[in-house]
Parts: sequence; C-alpha cells; structure tokens
Amino acid sequence: MNATAASKAYAKVGVESGVSAADPHKLISMLYQGALLAIANAKNGIMRNDVSAKGTAISKAIAIIDEGLNASLDKNVGGPLAQNLSSLYEYMCTRLIAANLKNDMAALDEVARLLADLKEAWESIRPHAAVAAQPVPQPKPAANAQLVYGRG
Repeated sequence: MNATAASKAYAKVGVESGVSAADPHKLISMLYQGALLAIANAKNGIMRNDVSAKGTAISKAIAIIDEGLNASLDKNVGGPLAQNLSSLYEYMCTRLIAANLKNDMAALDEVARLLADLKEAWESIRPHAAVAAQPVPQPKPAANAQLVYGRG
C-alpha cells in the first residue's frame, strides 16, 4: 500500500469513526464542513485545469447539500425556516451546476460563503456540555432551532 492510499484509508476510518461517535447536531456540522471541503477541491481542480477532479468535487458538494443537508430537514416541524433553508440549498445546487459548466469561481465562492454562514449559525446554537466544576449558563436557542433538522 503506497503512502497516498494509506493516508486515504486513514482519513476514511477517521471520518467513519467521527460519524459513528457524533451526535445529530455534530453530523450537520460535519456535512457543512464536507461541502466546504468539496468546494475547495473543486476550486483547486479549476486552477489545475483538472476537469475530472472539478466535476467529482462539485458532484460531491451537490450530494452533500441535497442528499445530506436538504434531505435531513424536517419540513413539517421546521415550518417556514425549514422551507427557506430547503430553497437556499436548491439555489446552492443550481449555482454549483453553473459553476461546473462555466468554471465559475465566483459561483463557488458564493456557495462557500453561504455554507460558511449557515455552518457558523448552526454551531452557535449547539448545546454546550456542562462544565463539571462550574457550569456556565448558556443562552437558549430558539425553540424550533434544533427541530429544523429531523433528528434534533
């Protein structure tokens, strides 16, 4: 096994271990991070004129956004917020398709900014583990904030 194959195998085990140990909130964060990484890989593919790498990375980003983030929304419980997020995810996928067709770095940057903003907002509502010595009161997220995603 060469070094590249070994590092890929190690990374895969690391991701699989992280997923199996993650709570539902962390899983959504991991999806955001995966989509951002895929977009960065697509940008690198464009810069290297590697059409295959670009296409693979954009396809991965679309799959994460559509089959991961969008599919995990609970539109019945999340109401208008979930509907708006779903529309935003659909817009992102459309922009990624356009970026793939036109090698549009600006479209990739736009989607990356949107995902980064959503990731930051999602992480800001993460329930914090109580500190054993002196618990610090945490602000409570909106009542439906965790319910937007079906497993909150």
